[in-house]
Amino acid sequence: MLTLALALVLTVSGTAVLVMAGHLLLPFQRLTTLEGRLASKAEFFEDEQVTRILLEHGIRVHTVSSGSREVATGSLEGYDFVFPSGEPAGDLISSTRQKQHRYTNIYRPFDSPLVLATYREYAKALWDAGAARPQAGSGTGEPLYYSLDMNRFLALTEHNRRWNDLGIGKYGVSNGNVVLAQTSDICDSNSAGTYLGLVAFTRNGDDVPTSTRRADELSAKLRPLLIRQGSPGADLFPYYASPNGRRLEPVVVVYEHQFLAYQALYRATHHTVDTERVLLYPTTRMLTQPQFIALDRRADRLGELLDHDPELQRRATELGYHVLGADALTEHLRQQDVPAPQAARDETAARMPDLAILERMIAAIKNCPAPATN
Repeated sequence: MLTLALALVLTVSGTAVLVMAGHLLLPFQRLTTLEGRLASKAEFFEDEQVTRILLEHGIRVHTVSSGSREVATGSLEGYDFVFPSGEPAGDLISSTRQKQHRYTNIYRPFDSPLVLATYREYAKALWDAGAARPQAGSGTGEPLYYSLDMNRFLALTEHNRRWNDLGIGKYGVSNGNVVLAQTSDICDSNSAGTYLGLVAFTRNGDDVPTSTRRADELSAKLRPLLIRQGSPGADLFPYYASPNGRRLEPVVVVYEHQFLAYQALYRATHHTVDTERVLLYPTTRMLTQPQFIALDRRADRLGELLDHDPELQRRATELGYHVLGADALTEHLRQQDVPAPQAARDETAARMPDLAILERMIAAIKNCPAPATN
């Protein structure tokens, strides 16, 4: 009897520990497993705290990662939801499914601006060239954030100026490559397609191209610039954050939340921010809004949690996102002793072309696979 009693005590206590650790649901609580196909937002569901919160709500998520446009153009059979990183890929998915009269429900739980991540020497060289300037009030010491004049930056890239031409040598760097912002492959990546939209908006006099004629003119002009881009992999941030990032691609197109989460983790680990890595904010701001798209009704509960659950919203803020309807990110960064970027005030808000125009421009720049019948 003593042995049986001891076994029961150990079993109950062990179960309690597992429940507290988030590894086991409460007794008899039903577990729903959802299959999702995601782009860079897969990192959100891979976060331990997000996993714990979802388990407490009886949800477990399995994910497959790929680029946003790859998500949009590939087969979605067998998936409960998709989570592309921005509106172009999301619109492509929803328009295809609506034509097929298939279930689609869209949630927009948070957003993050498109930015250019670089290293201090390159930001200073762009400052010397009149294309960038430090943001005011971005912390003591050397700034982490710069404003980037997109017209002047694109003029450098379009005229094949090289980093050595900008005098980067005086900062201890020699680089004979042309000045450009590297993107992921435009056939796979939302960030690459969004950067195309930003460049087109800028080169169209800060206006959205709306006619096929103007889209074709811009595509012909921009193709020499964008065709030489397109690094493998859907997400360039891990390369940028790596020790060899400076040698690989000195300026890359990423999302703001990736840099802010990186700096918060770096501060927690090293007790200082990484002053060698900095952000360039285009003065023509392009906001990206990831779309959680439920492909069946089972996934709606997860979408509603992303939109309304306070714990998930708090964690999204801690991971660098702007939660819609909330202004908590600046306060979170202050608490982590990480300088906050300057809020956009008088800068132009860029807008994407409509889906048909954007897809036409992508096709003109690179021969990408046609969308699958999802």
